[in-house]
Amino acid sequence: MFETREQAGELLAEKLLACGHPGVVVLGIPRGGVPVAKIIANRLEAPLGLVVTKKISAPGHEELAIGAVGPKGEAVLDDELIERLGITGKELQKQIQKSKVKIRKYKSKFKSEVDLKKKAVILVDDGVATGATVEVAIKHLRGKKVGQIVLALPVGPKDTIKRLNRLVDKIVVLETPPDFLAVGQFYRDFPQITDEEVIELLQ
Repeated sequence: MFETREQAGELLAEKLLACGHPGVVVLGIPRGGVPVAKIIANRLEAPLGLVVTKKISAPGHEELAIGAVGPKGEAVLDDELIERLGITGKELQKQIQKSKVKIRKYKSKFKSEVDLKKKAVILVDDGVATGATVEVAIKHLRGKKVGQIVLALPVGPKDTIKRLNRLVDKIVVLETPPDFLAVGQFYRDFPQITDEEVIELLQ
């Protein structure tokens, strides 16, 4: 159990410092990943940037992710869940379009230009459930021809962590509890992060 996102960031930073990561760029996934990434960037004295992703929600179930969209509109889909829920192609395209609109809004609000070419990147979120937003962020970074990708997470279910581990060069995760329901259950204080707070953290 973590007190706050900031405390989780401190604990992750300790682990990352012990591994030694000179000359890295730290990238947070907005919005919840940014406070964690900010602490890590400060401790590692590294530039802070963003990878803007947005989950694709199941129709009528805003909290249930059936995939995610990346900064350039690239999508990662949970085909098994989509089939199980009986979501039609038309419904799916509508949900993807909604996420793409939100991505465009985020990108116009959050300005964080960081040179990534051949750089080692530490990708940070406040935790993962299905891992869709992290997966699409990794896909985007591979397309950017970055160097090593290190994924840093406070918490996530074992099966998701195992899957994501295959997509990155290294993973640093603090907790993989068996009774995982949602990221927020592992924080005492887990407020919604506003767009304004993200902008402030980037300055």
